[in-house]
Amino acid sequence: MEQTVEQKLKALYELQNIHTKIDKIRQVRGELPMEVADLEDDVLGLETRIAKIKGELDDLEDSIVTRKNTIKDAQAAIKRYDTQLKEVKNNREYDALTKEIEIQGLDIQVSEKKIKEHGFEITSKTEIYEAAKAELDGRKKDLDVKKGELDVITAETEKEEQDLQKKADKAEPQIDERLLVAYKRLRKNAINGLAVVTIDRDSCSGCFNQIPPQRQLDIRQRKKIIVCEHCGRILVDEALTHEVAEA
Repeated sequence: MEQTVEQKLKALYELQNIHTKIDKIRQVRGELPMEVADLEDDVLGLETRIAKIKGELDDLEDSIVTRKNTIKDAQAAIKRYDTQLKEVKNNREYDALTKEIEIQGLDIQVSEKKIKEHGFEITSKTEIYEAAKAELDGRKKDLDVKKGELDVITAETEKEEQDLQKKADKAEPQIDERLLVAYKRLRKNAINGLAVVTIDRDSCSGCFNQIPPQRQLDIRQRKKIIVCEHCGRILVDEALTHEVAEA
């Protein structure tokens, strides 16, 4: 059976009441879900950064070990060439061995320089690593606190929100499809989620702009859907809200 305008308005107002209660429950949680999500992102980012720095430190340590082995090999080669120098029979062999000793000496100098550089890098990166770990510990503690707060609030309101959502899901099919689409669009665009509002002190209670007397009369007659000329919200008269509440 085709609904009358009055029935449509009452159905819309009932749905708005349900959604307003859900909105209030979510407002109680405030920005906690976002804060928890942000902290989780921070923790993940810091863990990734710490793992990267740890990898860089390990690479530097490995490089130092490699350089120390290079020095040992070069020192052993120099010792071997020194022994061979005592047995050379001509200038060509002497020059060749001297050149090799010089090359090994340069390798030692380069490796010693790199070991010092890596040592400085390790010191610097270790400070960054420790600072990041301390920051991570702080973020994890903050996350635990915020999660605890969110869990408490969620536990207190979850059942009520689920029940209200079931009522909303049951109420929506009772509303004209075009009206429902308009209602959802209005709710989405409204900061306070109000798509259906009453007249308060001759003004729209959604945007607080004044409504002309003739328009107020049309609203009270409930013969057509009337929206606020300023904000586009659907307007209902105060008496209708009382009838819905008493039904």
